[in-house]
Amino acid sequence: MALVSLSPPAPARVLGWLCAAWLALALALGAALAAPPALTGRVVDQAGVLNAATVSALTAKLDELEAKSGIQLVVATVRSLDDSDIETYANRLFRDWKLGTAQKNNGVLLLVAPNERRVRIEVGYG
Repeated sequence: MALVSLSPPAPARVLGWLCAAWLALALALGAALAAPPALTGRVVDQAGVLNAATVSALTAKLDELEAKSGIQLVVATVRSLDDSDIETYANRLFRDWKLGTAQKNNGVLLLVAPNERRVRIEVGYG
């Protein structure tokens, strides 16, 4: 009597494991490389915690600050830190947005992540 194997042949199992590993890697990289919010103005409210009047008032004050001192300050709220610590996320956002002038390196980012209850002020070296 011949024994019948119900498991797939070894190459099919290996291919299945490779596909699963590839999918897990792709999902992990996608999460790690999630694009930060776009710089749309002096106030970026991705988390949706600021009303229009507050955004308008903040924008006016930040415009005035830059006109008087040359310091470019941006206020940002984010929905999530994408499983990152706030220091790393703020630094990445600051570099991606290229805040401040290149010569003076005088940008400032006020980052608020309300869902994680984290706040960070990231500054340039100027």
